[in-house]
Amino acid sequence: MGRILVEVMPKLEILDRQGKAVIAALPRVDITAFKSVRQGKTFYLEVEGEVTEDDLVQARKAAETVLSNPNIEDVVRVEALEDDK
Repeated sequence: MGRILVEVMPKLEILDRQGKAVIAALPRVDITAFKSVRQGKTFYLEVEGEVTEDDLVQARKAAETVLSNPNIEDVVRVEALEDDK
């Protein structure tokens, strides 16, 4: 069974409230190395057999039309994952 990874992130001009909350919380646990955090979404899509180019095209279409809101989010990655052997 093949798997496809899809990552979606808020557009840079969109306020990322979750990212702001995380960056504000980090110093409370003595983590100070980071200056900002952006939080996105990750999807794993499974297909029968090996991932084909057509599967990736369909995954990209799903990412752009269903898995993300194109007004406020960008699809930043659509790729086949290696088998977990």
